[in-house]
Amino acid sequence: MAKLYFYYAAMNAGKSTTLLQTDFNYRERGMGTMLWTAALDDRMGAGTIGSRIGLETDAHRFEANTNLYEIIAAEQRTRSLGCILVDEAQFLSPQQVLDLAEVADRLKIPVICYGLRTDFQGELFPGSAALLAIADKLIELKAVCECGAKATMNLRVDGDGRAVAKGAQTEIGGNDRYVALCRRHFNDRLRAAAAAA
Repeated sequence: MAKLYFYYAAMNAGKSTTLLQTDFNYRERGMGTMLWTAALDDRMGAGTIGSRIGLETDAHRFEANTNLYEIIAAEQRTRSLGCILVDEAQFLSPQQVLDLAEVADRLKIPVICYGLRTDFQGELFPGSAALLAIADKLIELKAVCECGAKATMNLRVDGDGRAVAKGAQTEIGGNDRYVALCRRHFNDRLRAAAAAA
């Protein structure tokens, strides 16, 4: 039986690298894959999944209204698909997560999603919340805080490296905008920012 997987972590845990390695493993064995990434994340270029260690590949782009089930079902009619891989899964809508569950259940294609669990305020992204609720398998990847502990939080920083406590949930950025921290250091940096304001 095909399953829906959710690999989640803070920034810099290697989620995209793991996705690209999984894609390589499937293709090396002669199995077709279909890769997806969020249209709004164009840091590596539109429709590109890239990792900080320099690996990258092309992917289909999803937007808020993309019907993933219909597109994947149409693709399956033209070629065999061994796996669907989704990067930046936190940006999926709850409906798209349900669609991906249907891909696993009805089309019998494993779906592996990779994304952040929480935003810069420690709140769940809607896509992540839906995946945590219904995925068959939840796998946490480890990121490391500056203290060496497991990083579970994503601190948003400004151009001078100061913590940002308010703003829109989604602001695309990499190491220039986010720092992966353990909960204690995340809260310490937010308190220090509030005291300085």
